[in-house]
Amino acid sequence: MQQIDITYLNRPDIAALGITDDEVLKAVEDALHAQGNGDTVIEPRVHLVPESSNKGHFNVLRGVVKPLNVAGVKVVGDFVDNYKHDLPSEVAILNLFDPVTGIPRAVLDATAITDMRTGAVTAIGAKHLARRDSRVLGHVGARGTAYWNVRFLDHLFGFDEIRVHSRRPESREAFAERLRRDLGKPVRVTENWQDCLEGADIMVEASRLPEPQPLFLTEWISKGAFVVPYGTMSAVEFSLTDIMDKIVVDDWGQCGPGRPFGSLRRHVDEGKVTEETLHAELGEIIAGHKPGRQSDDETNLFWHRGLSSTDIALGSAMLDKAEKMGVGRKLRFA
Repeated sequence: MQQIDITYLNRPDIAALGITDDEVLKAVEDALHAQGNGDTVIEPRVHLVPESSNKGHFNVLRGVVKPLNVAGVKVVGDFVDNYKHDLPSEVAILNLFDPVTGIPRAVLDATAITDMRTGAVTAIGAKHLARRDSRVLGHVGARGTAYWNVRFLDHLFGFDEIRVHSRRPESREAFAERLRRDLGKPVRVTENWQDCLEGADIMVEASRLPEPQPLFLTEWISKGAFVVPYGTMSAVEFSLTDIMDKIVVDDWGQCGPGRPFGSLRRHVDEGKVTEETLHAELGEIIAGHKPGRQSDDETNLFWHRGLSSTDIALGSAMLDKAEKMGVGRKLRFA
């Protein structure tokens, strides 16, 4: 058998790439476009719970992006108390493969990839479903993905006001300070959910609750707003979907009945949100098969669970850039 080498990119390697906001957004939107055209294979994620979901679990995501000729499997740990050990709550590894031969191509630290692609999907959803003149962002949650939500949303919309909130005062203050530094604009820290979200043009809920609890009230949502709830445990009221003109998901296969977790889990399991009442998957909108926002009066919701295809596409883009820059190392596999 011929020698097989794989590329290994660790966390410093990923940082050394200096990947730009536009590079991330393009890679992710291209993956969503491929999905909308049926050019991906996305297997619903599976979960490994070592002890209890209150403490954390592993997500295993699998897929193929056919235009890139690459398959991938990502394993990401999501553990609530990691901050006590000065660790990110989500730590991930991505393996890339040749989809024709099954030969491994690369192993990447996917912690930043997970954060970046999640924020990019949030922002791309807003690009197609929020009002173009959205000026106020309300964001609950300060975990790793939260930073990229706000960064990419502001990159596209240039907000006049950004409000943030999270459960722990020290986390929300540090989150706001990082955003102020990197975005070069004021960021308002709020003491509660209502002050953060009520009346905002774009409302993002990325909380980390131990169990479902309706902390995000439907009455706070203004006509024409865009809402993104994606906490693992639901933080929304059951009435949330009653006021929505369009409900869009990233992948119905992962959001549909029989899947654990997710912000609209009860809505799906009790038949309030179904494949028939769904407006579209985001990829269908990007590929031009379904319309996005059609008027300023629409109140729209986007629920995303996380797509293996976006991990694979962003990891592939990083791998290409690393090869051009001479970053990373080759490891003998066979």
